[in-house]
Amino acid sequence: MKNALFKKPTLPALLFFILALTLPAWGADTAKLRIGYQKSSSLLILLKGQGTLEKKLQAQGVAVEWHEFTSGLPMLEALNVGALDLSADVADTVPLFAQAAGTEFTYFLQEKPSPTAEALVVPKDSPVKSVADLRGKKLAVARASGAHYLTVAALRKAGLDFGKDVQVSYLQPADARAAFESGAIDAWSTWDPFLATVQLKSGARIIADGASSGVSYTRFYPVSTAYLGKNPAVLKTVADELTRIGKWVKDNPEEAAKVHAPLVGLDEATVRLANSRRSYAVAPVDKNAIEEQQKIADLFAEQKLLGKAIRVDAVPLWNGK
Repeated sequence: MKNALFKKPTLPALLFFILALTLPAWGADTAKLRIGYQKSSSLLILLKGQGTLEKKLQAQGVAVEWHEFTSGLPMLEALNVGALDLSADVADTVPLFAQAAGTEFTYFLQEKPSPTAEALVVPKDSPVKSVADLRGKKLAVARASGAHYLTVAALRKAGLDFGKDVQVSYLQPADARAAFESGAIDAWSTWDPFLATVQLKSGARIIADGASSGVSYTRFYPVSTAYLGKNPAVLKTVADELTRIGKWVKDNPEEAAKVHAPLVGLDEATVRLANSRRSYAVAPVDKNAIEEQQKIADLFAEQKLLGKAIRVDAVPLWNGK
């Protein structure tokens, strides 16, 4: 009798054998890149909507997971606990709060300054004509946002103290807009596209922006240092795609607004206005940006808004490779 182990397999047995060989590959964890973003993360939202980044990374065997947040600080908190690998662009203040809290990250990329893309606004019929008129008034801002720094800087320039001369409420954009439009607050410090929305929909008036307050408003892409160390080629692809889409938006403002508007649930006019104020110039983080970060950190530490004094240059920078 022939050895039963060597008898010709039946078709079902052969199929089972092929499946057994391939199942480990199917069941194995696919490499992932977990990206956090918010409504102002224009370039990543465009890449997500068009699927271009996912196609590029799929060719490298990497699957993309997208996670939406209300603002920058919650994204960095998620990065800190290992729930994200890459944070979308966040305002200059956000990485400082993360660093002070002990988050380990690398400055991956920057979006070069867009000083008019954040502002202090008041209702169109408000008696407030200047920042100096905010003494004793109620103001809302998202804690640790770029608008937080803008508020401190604009008040200081007008001779007012953030902690003493105005009544500050820390509110996320949706709650702040509701309070602003209901008259519960006198002023709102915010950024695009929320700024463009409240201007065009409510007639809000700008009383100060980054340009008038000496605030650059640079946005940064923080990344998990551990993830970057293991996946430099993945992050290089992300950098290339962000650079490409940023240039496309500025070169094609009308078409970009048509594509972008439905992705964020806004009308084209609002998106065009918001996009016109953002530089969308993506590049590795440079020395000037870090110097500005240290200036902000020192002011926030002095104002007791940051948990402790920090050295910004202690955080590593991506080398562009």
